[in-house]
Amino acid sequence: MTTPDRLTGPQIAFLLLLAFDTVLLGVLELFFLPLRLGVLPLPVTVLVGAVTTPWLVSATAKLVRPSLSWVPLVVWVLVVFGFGMLGPGGDLVLIQDWRALLLLGASALPGAMVLGGGLGRAAGRKPGRG
Repeated sequence: MTTPDRLTGPQIAFLLLLAFDTVLLGVLELFFLPLRLGVLPLPVTVLVGAVTTPWLVSATAKLVRPSLSWVPLVVWVLVVFGFGMLGPGGDLVLIQDWRALLLLGASALPGAMVLGGGLGRAAGRKPGRG
């Protein structure tokens, strides 16, 4: 069974919804990254990103198409870097310490690993592949 070349209406709606969710999650993860409990840094958004980014990639592969599972990861990276560096009023929202690196690594790395699995499955389904 081959996938059609064009996306259906529900597939486009799911892709747009997942991309919008990715934008919201990326912005919220940036805003709550400097959260502290007294003097102790409490980067709970790192955990949120570590769970939601791979989930969005796999949801896109299941609901839309495995070959488009890169969309949430790319949107998340663009939001985090774009909004983090050029935040509201020109402020730097992406804090410059270990929490920013932890957010990038804990969210983008698992998302990329899920992406690699989804694209590998999509490549394996093409006609003529072993």
